[in-house]
Amino acid sequence: MPKLTKRTIDATEIRSADYVIWDEDLPGFGLRVFASGKRSYVVQYRASGRSRRFTIGLHGIWTPDEARREAKVLLGHVARGGNPAEERKLDREAITVKELCNRYLEDLKNGLVLGKRGRPKKATTISTDVGRIERHIVPLLGNRRVRDLAKSDITQAMKDIMAGKTRANVKTDKLRGRAIVRGGAGTAARTIGLFGGILTYAVELGIVEQNPAHGVRKPKDQVNARRLSEQEYRTLGEILRKAIEDRQYETTAEITRVIALTGCRRSEVIGLRCGEVDIDGSCLRLSDSKEGASVRPIGLPVLEYLEGRRDEEQDAEDFVFPGWEDGTPFGSFPRQWTKLFKDTDLAGITPHVLRHSFASIGNDLGFTEATIAALVGHSRGSVTSRYIHTVDTALIMAADSIAGYIQGLLDGAAFTHTAYALDRDSRKSALAHFLGQTNRAAGEANRVVA
Repeated sequence: MPKLTKRTIDATEIRSADYVIWDEDLPGFGLRVFASGKRSYVVQYRASGRSRRFTIGLHGIWTPDEARREAKVLLGHVARGGNPAEERKLDREAITVKELCNRYLEDLKNGLVLGKRGRPKKATTISTDVGRIERHIVPLLGNRRVRDLAKSDITQAMKDIMAGKTRANVKTDKLRGRAIVRGGAGTAARTIGLFGGILTYAVELGIVEQNPAHGVRKPKDQVNARRLSEQEYRTLGEILRKAIEDRQYETTAEITRVIALTGCRRSEVIGLRCGEVDIDGSCLRLSDSKEGASVRPIGLPVLEYLEGRRDEEQDAEDFVFPGWEDGTPFGSFPRQWTKLFKDTDLAGITPHVLRHSFASIGNDLGFTEATIAALVGHSRGSVTSRYIHTVDTALIMAADSIAGYIQGLLDGAAFTHTAYALDRDSRKSALAHFLGQTNRAAGEANRVVA
């Protein structure tokens, strides 16, 4: 059993089967000679009661002295309880970020990943998650091994998204569909927030011990403080009336008016079903809002519009705003919204601005935060949304007041706050008085200005 040197290695013979020459000075260190003529340095050791062999590298790439020094390091690691062969195996089998995301999405679609209040994520949320994973996380980090991720890697990915490095304009599965990916601070914050959740999922599966996304400083997601002024509400009213009169983008205009008068989310109005409109209860009983099942008190202007819109032949499952195909909701809203407001003073607004403005009007009229939260379906108002069956009088009065105020602005008037009774005739009378009183006040103000 000679000492492994360049001379002894070069003198080794090629046999019909592989064999190992062991070094006489360092037990466990040897040279494996293959039948092909290839030679590699190995270390043999015992771990957990088993004999294990670890390949250091090929002769020619490694010199005998380099391989001997590496063998000493490895054998010292074994003496301290290590297992180089097993560690290499685990390292090769280490899951990548892309593989982790695929596993996460599979469990997500099967309802095994829970969102708010321990409920499975909604289909719309899953679709958004898929977009952020496929268009930001995988392109930037997909080939990285999860176990090797550091906080700095995630911070750099976030900066790349902010800088627009993942910007793209891609074709989607939908007919003539495009996905325009812009990046930016808001997208970066939400994407890294999602990735932090995916890494928490990896911790729960035992893939990693700690979440490297913890402590990453995300940019503050821009809070939408945009609200409509009284003049902008009047401009909005003119745009909607013209669209309805010209029968161009008529459905989009009607959906927009309902959003403005209820503060509902765009998806909630577009996906509203006839059976979710409770005329007698003066509310919408949404079965699948962002916050789950939710009850939304609605004002008299909306109540009468929805009552007049319903066709006797419609079933409870039919959509209030149906699409071109049976059993589908109206699907042209985003495209028509852009065209509806193009080249107007409201070209930059979004449906969320109407929702924010509704809540702001409620605050202007003196309603409490809890009341406004219940009206717009915020999670802070979820206790009300989950447990009430008959809507509270105060909430109906608040919905009447805010919707009446906004309707007056859309119709060109200005309002002062008043209260409403629950009886519909009384509510109509109060609303008429409300409108007349405000119009007279507006006329007096105009004469003073003149």
